Amino acid sequence: MNYYNEISKGYDELHGEEQLKKARIIRDKIEFKRSDKLLDVGCGNGAYLDIFDCDVTGIDPSEEFIEQYKGTHQIMIGKAEALDFVDDYFDIVISITAIHNFDDIKKGLEEIKRVGKTKFVFSVLKRSQKFEEIEKLINELFSVKEKVEEDKDIIFFCENQ
Repeated sequence: MNYYNEISKGYDELHGEEQLKKARIIRDKIEFKRSDKLLDVGCGNGAYLDIFDCDVTGIDPSEEFIEQYKGTHQIMIGKAEALDFVDDYFDIVISITAIHNFDDIKKGLEEIKRVGKTKFVFSVLKRSQKFEEIEKLINELFSVKEKVEEDKDIIFFCENQ
């Protein structure tokens, strides 16, 4: 996490366009209702959140990222492994290129499953040393409906089992 605190000011220059591209793929492949509640786990500075036309909440462990957010949605400091929401609260839960940074990947994915109802989307960095572990856990915990290969990531579109 210190890495993300340190690069937070230049994050958009480094990764902003690629994160926005993945967010657009997700937005375009899922049917959103304005009344849907969406949670983005590992939202970073939330720069792309305003492309989602629904009730969006973002969570990230980096205080520096949270302080940079300039959008209209709610974002807060928190960790994937301890999501402070009731069961089945969110219609859609996404995580864009963040899972490999979770302290406990299995616990983080279990928490995502607990707070989500039906739709889940995970963008996973192909070159992550943890890719195989992450893919295995996604397949164990969720029903993968589609995989989209993107430049640096594989995007898993999933439902609850």
